[in-house]
Amino acid sequence: MRGGTVRAVNRMTARWAAALPPGAGTVLSAAGVWPLLAPLADGAAGAARAELADALGLPAEEAAGAARELAAGLGAIPGVASATGLWARADLPLRDSWVAGLPDAALGRLTGDPEADRKTLDTWAAERTGGLVPALPVALDEETPFVLASAQTVRTAWTEPFWSRTTRMASGPWSGRRVMWLHRSTPALDDAALAETEAGPLTVLRVRGDTGVDVHLLLGEPAAASGAVLRAGIDVLEGRAPAVPGDRLPAGSPGPGLEVRTVRRTTPDPRLVASVPAFALSAGHDLLAHHGLFGLTTARDTGHGHFPGVADAPLAIGQGRQAATAEFTARGFEAATATAFGAVGAGAPPSPYTVRIVVVELDRPFGFLAVHRASGLVLTAGWVALPDSREAAAGSRRPPLTRS
Repeated sequence: MRGGTVRAVNRMTARWAAALPPGAGTVLSAAGVWPLLAPLADGAAGAARAELADALGLPAEEAAGAARELAAGLGAIPGVASATGLWARADLPLRDSWVAGLPDAALGRLTGDPEADRKTLDTWAAERTGGLVPALPVALDEETPFVLASAQTVRTAWTEPFWSRTTRMASGPWSGRRVMWLHRSTPALDDAALAETEAGPLTVLRVRGDTGVDVHLLLGEPAAASGAVLRAGIDVLEGRAPAVPGDRLPAGSPGPGLEVRTVRRTTPDPRLVASVPAFALSAGHDLLAHHGLFGLTTARDTGHGHFPGVADAPLAIGQGRQAATAEFTARGFEAATATAFGAVGAGAPPSPYTVRIVVVELDRPFGFLAVHRASGLVLTAGWVALPDSREAAAGSRRPPLTRS
């Protein structure tokens, strides 16, 4: 994957995180949105093309090629699977050159029967995410001309697993709550670091996965906003906010959630002792609620068409949504997203739709980034502060994590 594309996707992640309502638990993946916006930019014209290019961070004429490279790069990461799908009505004259530029898309037909089409799209989403996202988050009616979608899963097992214990908290913001705590002790002090960021001091704990995907847990000051913390985590990841590793931190309490001290032991190895609450999150996102962020302001206008390079028919974007899940357990991490954009014919009002958003409110929040170690691409990001208290969090409710 080219560094410019990785940085462009990460910038979109940072902007999206900054737009989150403060204090709301959520999970999102710009890596699931960016590869869909890129071919739309390639087929757009006028102001819609310029806005999409600006949101992508690449010229529109380069976007489709970058999306294909990104899809190929994602497919080469162990434990990561991604797919693109396109469904269109038979009477929609799609341009062959545009379809050929999609990143290995599964092609299908919309029949005009919403119930049958719903089953087809939901089956695709469930199969591509291993059942983690059972339905493609898009509304359908008899007039929907096409749906462009992506699905992504991330699975990794920890190189050093945690042990778990359920504790009822006696004090603090989670007082009275049963919390599933995950603990481990390793000699890798540099997996913890402290950075000074625009959001204030930020503690970063890296949990290494066995597929080359790591999860970075981010703890800021109690008053720090969720979006600011996630954005600061990306700044640390990309070197804009230098971090001091654990083996160079001063004694005492140098940063959020950190304690550095010396003890007498019978072995010479230093230890990084980590305690992390298990978590499981799900969320739904209306992407058009942030149309400016995703470069879709003009593209929503149904007064005329914006995508002459996509089809020989006037089209606008009527809806865009993402459904996402993430789970952090004693054994590993898994996340899944399904993202879809639905078109409408220009000159017609957008199809009505509703969105269900699952929000977790947390008293002491921390963020997380699931990062491809070699490229630095943020695959999934989220905000967590309500730990998972279920006994099932000690392992997984699904089959054992395996490399794919």
